[in-house]
Amino acid sequence: GGGGASALGGALGAALGQMVANLTVGKKRYADVEEEMQQSLAELGRLQEELLELADQDAQVFAPLAQAYSMPTDTPQQRDEKEQVMEERLLAASLVPLNMMEKASRVLEILEELEAKGSRMAISDVGVAVQFTRTALTGAVMNVYINTKSMKNREKAKELNQKADRLLGEGTQKADEIYDRVRVRLQGA
Repeated sequence: GGGGASALGGALGAALGQMVANLTVGKKRYADVEEEMQQSLAELGRLQEELLELADQDAQVFAPLAQAYSMPTDTPQQRDEKEQVMEERLLAASLVPLNMMEKASRVLEILEELEAKGSRMAISDVGVAVQFTRTALTGAVMNVYINTKSMKNREKAKELNQKADRLLGEGTQKADEIYDRVRVRLQGA
């Protein structure tokens, strides 16, 4: 679904970032940022793996949630049980895309470093990586919202939505700024 696709987009952004870092390490011209590039390479590899795991987790939390919707509600006890189960599963289904957003935000921070210090030959790949990662954010937030919308605990839903809103706002602004700098550099302006 959309959550898994969002995580895959973030993983692609991290993979492209690794390519840029790989094209930077070991080059005389970039010797002064060698250690930073090595660190970025390692962290992007870890983030890529985590985002791929989150794609799987998204599917894993959705199945029990879908099952909960069909729980019987014939008696007050069944209704109470369904409400409790739904609340637990809606929370779990909200936390996975929120985690995706946190990982995507970190990928963007590293991509910003790569835009500034990475190989100029791969600057266009930074721009593409940023767009995949931006899509991870804007896609994952949809899964947060669809799940928090159905939560009975409105205080918890509000807390999750506020965190998602902050990550979305900061992340899309950062992504747009990096992308615009890349675009300007590529156009030679």
